[in-house]
Amino acid sequence: MEQSLIYPLTKNSKQELLEASLSPEEKELLQSAANLEGITITDFVIRSAEEKAHQIMEKYQIINLNLQDSQALAESLINPIPPNQRMLKLAQLYQQEMEQNET
Repeated sequence: MEQSLIYPLTKNSKQELLEASLSPEEKELLQSAANLEGITITDFVIRSAEEKAHQIMEKYQIINLNLQDSQALAESLINPIPPNQRMLKLAQLYQQEMEQNET
């Protein structure tokens, strides 16, 4: 028979409940780990779930940012912004410097 575990999802003044059905072996594992940490099974489950949720969110945020960066890079290569006057002047100075170093 599965056991039911109810614990608060948030630490706000209004508590929300989340229910999970566990096998006796699963509950024993979680309880043992919580005991080793010196915390309640509820706190252990919340902390573990929050850590995993943060890892997943970070992973997908990195993937999303990498996709956005890749798209921005491709866009700048396909449609480059024309150089402004300052950039043209710097390129000319660089070219002159390189020509002087060759001689």
